[in-house]
Amino acid sequence: MTPENLLLRPPHPRYCTLGCPILDAVLGGGIPCNSITELVSESGCGKTQLSLQLLFTAQLPRRLNGLAGSSLYLYSEFPFPNRRLNQLVESFRSSHPILFASYRDPRDYIFTRDCQTAHDLLDVLLMLESRLKNPKQTGLDIKLIVIDSIAALFRGEFENNASDLKRRSSLFFKISSVLKSHAKHFGIAVVVTNQVVDLFDGNEWGNGVRVGNLEWLYTSGRRVCPALGLSWANCVNSRVFLSRREVVESVENGLSDGDHSGYVDRRKRRELHVVFAPHLPYSSCEFVIRKEGVFGVER
Repeated sequence: MTPENLLLRPPHPRYCTLGCPILDAVLGGGIPCNSITELVSESGCGKTQLSLQLLFTAQLPRRLNGLAGSSLYLYSEFPFPNRRLNQLVESFRSSHPILFASYRDPRDYIFTRDCQTAHDLLDVLLMLESRLKNPKQTGLDIKLIVIDSIAALFRGEFENNASDLKRRSSLFFKISSVLKSHAKHFGIAVVVTNQVVDLFDGNEWGNGVRVGNLEWLYTSGRRVCPALGLSWANCVNSRVFLSRREVVESVENGLSDGDHSGYVDRRKRRELHVVFAPHLPYSSCEFVIRKEGVFGVER
């Protein structure tokens, strides 16, 4: 880094909207470019839903807080969520009818690739650089890279011994280094999803080291921590935790004396938490998943 490099950097960081002003406000404007943002949660909380939604919002013009570019979706968990992607296409078109007329298919600006192993992912990222340098020739004006999910690539490939853990950490840093290089050189927003593992009594994650704003992470009544440990935590710039829990909305008792029947109205409450980010304090909000997409709930 030199003084000349600092002068060439944009005065204000660019963000990719999530398609909801409430979610954007919690994240300080959306998903930041030039860095890696991790979405971590248990299965069914909405990290893939948010990732798919970003594939469309990245296509929006910059005046609408989009990136005016295409997206690359690298997935390691099967099957590919094609049905949900098609649902979001219709929602996206109805929300922006002028920008995306019926003759233009937003899916034409989404590139997908499956990755079977961590080394496969690294190879794809290394080959991507030459294509990013010449977007007009290759037709790959990529402004968003999504990896869904990083944990699935490492869980089955490495054993829990010193040698494999060392090789795994080395691969972490190689992958994150390439991602950060692409993000900074080409102004790309990078989103990586991660899974969680349960924590039990006496099981201290990271040898008791607190990572981020929250001392503990809870979801579905369980205490959890992000997969892949402290080594991977040092590879991402921002971490966003998605949780869910069951809440009781109302309780209706029996209608007459002696009638012990009743009705308890329960629902799933999902929340988004900023665990750590260089540009954000701790913040959170409730969100819901609908057919039209993922939306924050106003307090």
